[in-house]
Amino acid sequence: MGNKSLKFGNLLLISAVSAMGGLLFGYDWVVIGGAKPFYEPFFGITDNPALQGWVMSSALPGCLLGALMSGWLSDKYGRKKMLISAAILFVLTGIGTGAANSLSTFITYRILGGFAIGAASNVSPIYIAEISPSKLRGRLVSLNQLTIVIGILAAQVVNWLVADPVPADATKDYIMASWNGQMGWRIMFWAETVPAIFFFIFGFFIPESPRWLSVKGDYVNAKKVLKRIGDDEFVENEMATISSAENSGKPDFKKSWKEIMHPSMRKVLIIGIVLAVFQQWCGINVIFNYAQEIFTQAGYGVSDVLMNIVITGVINVVFTVVAMMTVDKLGRRALLLIGSAGLAIIYLLIGLSYQFHVTGILLLITVVMAIACYAVSLAPVMWVVISEIFPNSVRGLAMSIATFFLWAACFVLTYTFPILNSNLGASWTFWCYGVICLLGYMFIFFKVPETKNKTLEEIEKELVK
Repeated sequence: MGNKSLKFGNLLLISAVSAMGGLLFGYDWVVIGGAKPFYEPFFGITDNPALQGWVMSSALPGCLLGALMSGWLSDKYGRKKMLISAAILFVLTGIGTGAANSLSTFITYRILGGFAIGAASNVSPIYIAEISPSKLRGRLVSLNQLTIVIGILAAQVVNWLVADPVPADATKDYIMASWNGQMGWRIMFWAETVPAIFFFIFGFFIPESPRWLSVKGDYVNAKKVLKRIGDDEFVENEMATISSAENSGKPDFKKSWKEIMHPSMRKVLIIGIVLAVFQQWCGINVIFNYAQEIFTQAGYGVSDVLMNIVITGVINVVFTVVAMMTVDKLGRRALLLIGSAGLAIIYLLIGLSYQFHVTGILLLITVVMAIACYAVSLAPVMWVVISEIFPNSVRGLAMSIATFFLWAACFVLTYTFPILNSNLGASWTFWCYGVICLLGYMFIFFKVPETKNKTLEEIEKELVK
């Protein structure tokens, strides 16, 4: 079956709408960093490190809950309904966070936004994987990662454009009374509602996942969905492949958990969890979360730091596009191995830069290399692999478990970096991440199979035994 049998325009449009969940995930996750210098004086927490840390990380409990619940809910009610629900939550959190006049209200909406992030990070790649032909699945699932990094870049650019210049000697009282402190940070959050509303509207026009419909036993509507993206030959081939899995029946929570805990699922569940944790513990998100501190330590001023952050965002987008073009050609396993080894080497160089007090452009180059390496490998490919390795009947629940561990690992990474950096110094901190990357390389080499050009059902038969 060739690509001529596909209605590629329809397939790309449907995937792009689903991937808008990734765009909002990226925007919501990063926008708070640009608003931080302005909402902290407004809420009077400039001199309260404990509250500052809680506000910055308050989305994470929501992420964990959203990741854990969305898989079961999407298995029970469908992928489409969960995507629309996530869009509603993104609209609410954008409006509510920007309108908050008390810290408790602000945190409540950040937790709500975290739930939306957790749900979108789980369901969007599942949906795209289930609707995509095997030869294009890697590229189309990577589209979700592309929208995530576009969302990150959009937040960085919006923060930069919205904020008025701040004098170097500005006090917290000055900032609180300024336009930035009263209105600027609100607009940064409100801007999120524009793509969120479009995501909500477009969500009603995409079909339900044909594989979810088949698991439910609704083969008639599954065939109707497949006809929107391919000709009759494509529909028959896909339906035959889906039916061969013999997993139809109404999704049941207790039955799903029993299947997840079955010894035959142990191997595939370990692969999913380890890859999800490794994507975070490889350390790259430290560069995004603590970019200001990293570049300041390297000798850059405030204005240069803002520009460097935008540069890292652009590099992130460019190399994610490269990953999309190569994931179905080079394969998932090859890119994961390249990324793991590449990051280990780059972290060695970054550690040496700090050890020998190398500052300025040389350190910026190594940081950009790390982001490029991550963007072309672990960032998109991890989502591709965990969206395709689990059985159709429990994909939502199984992926929600992997995504839960991802967000838990993200919390551990974010929480421990300042501690490691304070006790070990920047050099040894990055060398620790390098060791983790070497361990990740070994796990991928020995445990992770290649999945390119295989149907989801073929992958299931190979891994679930």
